[in-house]
Amino acid sequence: MARVTTPSDNWEKLVRAVLQSEQRPGHGRTTSGIAGAVPDSLQRTTNINAILQAADEIQSEDPNVARILCEQAYSMAQNLDPSSDGRGVLQFKTGLMSVIKQKLAKKEGGQIDRNRDIERLWGFYNQYKRRHRVDDIQREEQKWREAGTFSANVGDLELRFSEMKKVFATLRALVEVMEALSKDATSDGVGRLIMEELRRIKKSSAAISGELIPYNIVPLEAPSLTNAIGYFPEVRGAISAIRYTEQFPRLPADFETPGQRELDMFDLLEYVFGFQKDNIRNQREHVVLALANAQSRLGIPIDADPKLDERAVREVFLKSLDNYIKWCRYLRIRLVWNSLEAINKDRKLFLVSLYFCIWGEAANARFLPECICYIFHQMARELDAILDHGEATQAASCTGENGSVSFLEQIICPIYGALAAEAERNNNGKAAHSEWRNYDDFNEYFWSPACFELSWPMKRDSSFLLKPKKGKRTGKSSFVEHRTFLHLFRSFHRLWMFLIIMFQALAIIAFQDGKLNLNTFKLLLSIGPTFAVMNFLESCLDVVLMFGAYSTARGMAISRLVIRFFWCGLSSVFVLYVYVRLLQERNKNTSDSLYFRIYVLVLGVYAGLRVLFALLLKFPACHRLSEMSDQSFFQFFKWIYEERYFVGRGLVEKTTDYMSYVFFWLVIFACKFPFAYFLQIKPLVEPTKIIINLPRLQYSWHDFVSKNNNNMLTVASLWAPVVAIYIMDIHIWYTLLSAIYGAVMGARGRLGEIRSIEMVHKRFESFPEAFVKNLVSPQIKRMPFERESSQSPHDNNKTYAAIFSPFWNEIIKALREEDYISNREMDLLSMPSNTGSLKLVQWPLFLLSSKILLAIDLASDCKDTQADLWNRICKDEYMAYAVQECYSSIEKILHSLVDGEGRLWVERIFREINSSISEGSLVITLHLKKLQVVLSRFTALTGLLIRDPTPELAKGAAKAVYDFYDVVTHELLSSDLREQLDTWQILLRARNEGRLFSRIEWPKDPDIKEQVKRLHLLLTVKDNAVNIPKNLEARRRLQFFTNSLFMDMPSAKPVCEMMPFCVFTPYYSETVLYSNSELRLENEDGISTLFYLQKIFPDEWENFRERIGEGDSGYAEIQENSTSALELRFWASYRGQTLARTVRGMMYYRKALMLQSHLERRSLEEDVSSRTSFTTQGFELSREARAQADIKFTYVVSCQIYGQQKQRKAPEAADIALLLQRNEALRVAFIHVEESGAADGNVTKEFYSKLVKADANGKDQEIFSIRLPGDPKLGEGKPENQNHAIVFTRGEAVQTIDMNQDNYLEEAMKMRNLLEEFRANHGLRPPTILGVREHVFTGSVSSLAWFMSNQETSFVTLGQRVLACPLKVRMHYGHPDVFDRIFHITRGGISKSSRVINISEDIYAGFNSTLRQGNITHHEYIQVGKGRDVGLNQIALFEGKVAGGNGEQVLSRDVYRLGQLFDFFRMLSFFFTTVGFYVCTMMTVLTVYVFLYGRAYLAFSGLDQGISQKADVLGNTALDTVLNAQFLVQIGVFTAVPMVMGFILELGLLQAVFSFITMQLQLCSVFFTFSLGTRTHYFGRTILHGGAKYRATGRGFVVHHIKFAENYRLYSRSHFVKALEVALLLIVYMAYGYSEGGAVTFVLLTISSWFLVFSWLFAPYIFNPSGFEWQKTVEDFDDWTNWLMYKGGVGVKGDNSWESWWEEEQAHIQTLRGRILETILSFRFIMFQYGIVYKLHLTGRDTSIAVYGFSWVVLAGLVMIFKIFTFSPKKSTNFQLVLRFMQGITCIGLIVALCLVVFFTDLSIPDLFASFLAFIPTGWFILSLAIAWRGIVRSLGLWDSVKEFARMYDAGMGILIFSPIAVLSWFPFVSTFQSRLLFNQAFSRGLEISLILAGNKANVAASSF
Repeated sequence: MARVTTPSDNWEKLVRAVLQSEQRPGHGRTTSGIAGAVPDSLQRTTNINAILQAADEIQSEDPNVARILCEQAYSMAQNLDPSSDGRGVLQFKTGLMSVIKQKLAKKEGGQIDRNRDIERLWGFYNQYKRRHRVDDIQREEQKWREAGTFSANVGDLELRFSEMKKVFATLRALVEVMEALSKDATSDGVGRLIMEELRRIKKSSAAISGELIPYNIVPLEAPSLTNAIGYFPEVRGAISAIRYTEQFPRLPADFETPGQRELDMFDLLEYVFGFQKDNIRNQREHVVLALANAQSRLGIPIDADPKLDERAVREVFLKSLDNYIKWCRYLRIRLVWNSLEAINKDRKLFLVSLYFCIWGEAANARFLPECICYIFHQMARELDAILDHGEATQAASCTGENGSVSFLEQIICPIYGALAAEAERNNNGKAAHSEWRNYDDFNEYFWSPACFELSWPMKRDSSFLLKPKKGKRTGKSSFVEHRTFLHLFRSFHRLWMFLIIMFQALAIIAFQDGKLNLNTFKLLLSIGPTFAVMNFLESCLDVVLMFGAYSTARGMAISRLVIRFFWCGLSSVFVLYVYVRLLQERNKNTSDSLYFRIYVLVLGVYAGLRVLFALLLKFPACHRLSEMSDQSFFQFFKWIYEERYFVGRGLVEKTTDYMSYVFFWLVIFACKFPFAYFLQIKPLVEPTKIIINLPRLQYSWHDFVSKNNNNMLTVASLWAPVVAIYIMDIHIWYTLLSAIYGAVMGARGRLGEIRSIEMVHKRFESFPEAFVKNLVSPQIKRMPFERESSQSPHDNNKTYAAIFSPFWNEIIKALREEDYISNREMDLLSMPSNTGSLKLVQWPLFLLSSKILLAIDLASDCKDTQADLWNRICKDEYMAYAVQECYSSIEKILHSLVDGEGRLWVERIFREINSSISEGSLVITLHLKKLQVVLSRFTALTGLLIRDPTPELAKGAAKAVYDFYDVVTHELLSSDLREQLDTWQILLRARNEGRLFSRIEWPKDPDIKEQVKRLHLLLTVKDNAVNIPKNLEARRRLQFFTNSLFMDMPSAKPVCEMMPFCVFTPYYSETVLYSNSELRLENEDGISTLFYLQKIFPDEWENFRERIGEGDSGYAEIQENSTSALELRFWASYRGQTLARTVRGMMYYRKALMLQSHLERRSLEEDVSSRTSFTTQGFELSREARAQADIKFTYVVSCQIYGQQKQRKAPEAADIALLLQRNEALRVAFIHVEESGAADGNVTKEFYSKLVKADANGKDQEIFSIRLPGDPKLGEGKPENQNHAIVFTRGEAVQTIDMNQDNYLEEAMKMRNLLEEFRANHGLRPPTILGVREHVFTGSVSSLAWFMSNQETSFVTLGQRVLACPLKVRMHYGHPDVFDRIFHITRGGISKSSRVINISEDIYAGFNSTLRQGNITHHEYIQVGKGRDVGLNQIALFEGKVAGGNGEQVLSRDVYRLGQLFDFFRMLSFFFTTVGFYVCTMMTVLTVYVFLYGRAYLAFSGLDQGISQKADVLGNTALDTVLNAQFLVQIGVFTAVPMVMGFILELGLLQAVFSFITMQLQLCSVFFTFSLGTRTHYFGRTILHGGAKYRATGRGFVVHHIKFAENYRLYSRSHFVKALEVALLLIVYMAYGYSEGGAVTFVLLTISSWFLVFSWLFAPYIFNPSGFEWQKTVEDFDDWTNWLMYKGGVGVKGDNSWESWWEEEQAHIQTLRGRILETILSFRFIMFQYGIVYKLHLTGRDTSIAVYGFSWVVLAGLVMIFKIFTFSPKKSTNFQLVLRFMQGITCIGLIVALCLVVFFTDLSIPDLFASFLAFIPTGWFILSLAIAWRGIVRSLGLWDSVKEFARMYDAGMGILIFSPIAVLSWFPFVSTFQSRLLFNQAFSRGLEISLILAGNKANVAASSF
């Protein structure tokens, strides 16, 4: 009878299926059964995972023992969680039990006697140790430890690195299970043996114990056999330095001492302050590495017992505690030490260790650097007291009420609680910044001595720890981020005052006809009152914008505000009074000039004082004087002049730098102000005078203002656009000058010298020397050639080539591994080692290809002397190299092949030829025409020799040699020489006997084998070298790398002495690795990602197939092989913006360091002299090289939700684990959340910051787990993600890399040089951030991607070049900058995290670094790859994010302080390169509005015609200049100028012109105009209403069609509405304006505005793939109408319903201030109705206000009619017939009424259209008001009506935009043209975009795919 399947069995099957899901083919991970499925709650305190992995490992060896291990794992899980409450525990236990049952079922025989399990385990344990020679390894390791060196005999043990780790991991599991089972065993027999073994292991310091303990980089808990780091002298010295000594306080007897590690300082800190064990372990390694690296840089000779030098300790001490020292000096409090000389090395190490332990456990408090200083100050005092006692005692500050000691609970948790409470008040970023305290507010509490009121231990009722109460704010610190545009004036008031005063002065001079006399001078003195009043306004803003901080701000800060307010107020009143009296004196024309003298005196004294203070505080040479002065009087005025903060002090540069950027701005002023005077201001003077003095003009409408006011609104409308351009055109001049200066600086820096592959060929000969000079350390230069090389240039070149070749070859191998080149290209590009006996320099074959054949042709045609022939050959230097090498190689190869008589013949032949060469008679000795035949014979020989030897090949080779001999002797040689050889008896006898060349010696020597292969290629390759490499990316990389060799860079230090660094990448949930399903998934057009990539990168696809050995295979065949399938996933992922690509690129740093270290030959042996070979073979397996690289480089990826991804079995988790497995040096940090249920049913969460690496089995191995005080995400996600993981970084520098970046091996080789920049001279202060050049690798996908790539490239190269030097205002603009790690982690981190205000978190790192006296530089000899957005929607979202972030920056304290504390010229640079860029962008758009509204006013009022008839003043030069400047900015000409200069510099003039023309033909101007609108919208909206947020742009390949509705949703409010408003203004101006030149003048005057309208309306569809394809247009219309009419509801997203989207679009209007501002801005729409109604034929010349009033009655009637027609039948079920009747009657009545009005009145048909034009903006005005005050409208019950009106407007706008698209879609050629426009770059590379867009599935199936 069949067994009935129970539900339990089904459940077990399901669990097993889930647990085994990771074993599917193609995944690439080690199959490990259930081991990978252990829940986190079981892993924390047990090694269940390791035990199960060991069971998997030994399953094949002994299934019974594997069963024992599984049962023990189950027992441990049951004991730990008997009720299975933890997440996933029940499923795990069930699955594990099923596995155990399977093992029992497979067991042959009867019952299992579990009493004998321990005996079986003991027997297997001993057998396993013997098989893997563990005891031998232990003894060998003990010898090494005693000797203190790392023996080379490790390799003789035949244990590979990974195998050794697996052995020790298995032993660890066996030992743990034996220990558990031995507790139940008897004390005799096996139990006794096990106990003895356990005691031996615990006491022993053998290798096994070291391998059982997980570690990060340095195995500190116990020595490790598999890691050589612990044997480096500097590491041993650092470990010994922190070791516990007798002078330290005694620890209690019950203190748990480590097993194999000696006690050290960190054990005392753990006991005293209660730091977490893993925090202690983490910081122990951190400090040891810091000390070891500081020691290694000193270059001290290795000692038998290495000691840490005092200089190394002092360096680490001062660097780590530098911010603390500055904080104490600022607050004028005593340091915890009296002087450096007063504390010994141990005390310094204790203080450094304490600081880092505090920092390592501070969690979110790491964003409060001065708070950490305060905590350190207090705890250091406690530690000082404890160290002075004999017994160690626990610190009172960290001791809780229950007696437990915990730094986290007692110190950090209260601070975190206050931070979390304030973060909760921000309402997920929606609350005003002024309503809650952010990180900066908390930190600035410690900028005052009042912080010591917090006391120690901290008072829980302190104002600092005060939690906000509902409805009551806690008060800000010293700055309040009110949301207002006024911050722009407040932060940069000196700029606005300067511009206004200059405008005033220029206008006065212009109105005085340019006469500079006393009268003009008196008028010019009016700038005094202007300055005073504006100063007073600024002080008023200081007072107003501090509201919200008065209760908590420092008293001194408030006192300064009050003093400045009264001082500025009184001074402005006084200056105004005196100047008014001066004007009265002037008007009286009296000789009395008392007030004039007083005024000039006061103004002169005040100006003198301002200049004096400016010099003392801002001028570098004088700044030191102001710092040294202690005069209270001087200090008081200095305090009034400039507020004193902890940050922002000493923001001066050295005098030469200061003079550089001053001169830069003086040049700009010299261009701007003459331009403004002659072309903007002066041309408007005469028209203004005429308009003001014109007699009374007739107005077309009812005028309220201008009639009796000298036509002031007319004058304002004329001057407004001029003023707007005057304000922003300084940015134009800045752009032009910076482009020119940047290009000159780039040329000086030797950029663009090698800009083509031809230049690479020509200059290759100079590369080795340049490489050795810059990129090779002295350690390599000294060996191994010093003994055998002379000083001749030839020998030097050979030496340089020998050093250069291994590096060059590794670069070429990397290009091959990345599939940029083929195998054949790799052979041609590779360079011989140049270490053989051949004396010539051997160059890569791609330089010499076809040169021999050309030389033979020259020789065959030679009719001159030998010298003439050689001269012709030497004209091509590489041809000469090829000839010489070919000749020498043939001689050497023949010598190696033959012996006896054959060798005599070879020697004789070459002796004769050499003799004839020296005599110059070669053309006589040889028949050169026969050279072709000779070489063909030798080529046949080498063709055989390059293959593996067989008897048949040996015979063939012997015959080939004989043929060669025959043709040389009888055809090549002259007759005389031939006769001599034929009669040579020795040769003759051997030939007659058949011995001549009968046997050859097959090449075995590697040098000879390499020469044979190379010579064969040299003789056979006929390709032109210009085509190698073919791949454009490979060419670009080689060009840049070789160019960079000639650029200035610091010399490279040996790896052991270089600065250590870390790479740090934050990751959330982006693509890690494309899965097979993602690669196969087809879009709506039938195109899969893989097919797309095959067509975009066809050469790389072929190279990939060649590399994996599947050259003729298709996709299906590749998928059958799991390894090939995995390689395919990586190949595709490496061409996208994935984490896998980033990890591969960053791991090149480690590879480069291993290569450099291996070639430097740093050895842990005593005898180094014997190691003289110079080869890279096996460098990646070298233990010393790996260890040295790990000391200097770490890579941490902060995968914030990796723990959650693992729990839900997300594919991203498996892919991250795969990356860990493939990259042993990769570390992943993540936040682990552990939930536990309480008795009351509440679930509590504990948060941990964890670090994992891959273990020997490829599984995650937890290294550190540090408990956090709570959820770390209190602010912005990315900086919080960085902050929790930054404790796991190492080194003195950290490179911040985003997960859309890439790196290259050749660039990684230059990292040593870049890091030396931290010690180079770059001004007054050493650099704190090193800027690095980026290459945007996404530029080839489409024209949009190309535009974005060019724009980004010009900014990250030329733009940042100028920002760094001369302007000294480069900040941190993202990645891949390199930070001085210690500087930044002790000053708040590498980003800021306060919610919303720090949305652009990266740039705040630059702000913070500058404010804290950092120095930011930029370097272009090294580059990093970067991906950018490639679709218009992606680009718009990205620019919206950046613009919104800049809007928030305007409100920030960082921008305010930099704007206030920079000197004037540096402030200008800062403004125009940060928020000023967006201000000027907005001004560009506002200029259009100002101009058109001004023109509309003149048209509506009728003044333009009236003025033009009386005086021809409106078509003037100023207006033309303004509009031309605006248009050029709008279309991106000035954006393109830096691009063009960059093109000229790096590509050449012709290529630059071609690229610029191509961009214009591809409508880049439309794109730039559209981007202008994007930036303006988001920047303005953010400052007005907020709403800045992170916008996920997506990083995929965008070639699919975007639906019309999606584009409409995204751009409706940002572009379409504004474009239609501008179009309406243009129509009004065209209809009612007066233009003397007619339509032509109108078009010329408004062309820029029409272009803006066109760009904003249609750019999303022009740049939309298949945007004009008829079928897609029809589908888009259906989709849009469905979306528009869908009612929506609760939970319906805006993507699906118009109503939901409409509600979301209003979310930004939240506050009363926002509603008022929105209302004020909306009033502009009333102007249309007011103006048009007086222009109707119906109203005639009636200008009474009643006409306008009647128009509102008509509008109300139209609204009622609309309501009748849109009245919903659902709400009137009983009146449907009545409703329809009313609608019919209304319709008829409306038509009849219109006909009667038209017939019986003056109302014309054009009037009807004009009325329609008038009522549309009025309706929009009503809608805007209703939305702004929606609460009131809802209460009145009118919201549904408003919604229907809004739907009608959106429907109308959509139809207006859609109609032209539909019409153009009728014509097929439009779609074809658009594809060409979008993908021109792709077409130029022979791509098949048309096929991709067509989605021809038949072709897809038929392809090689």
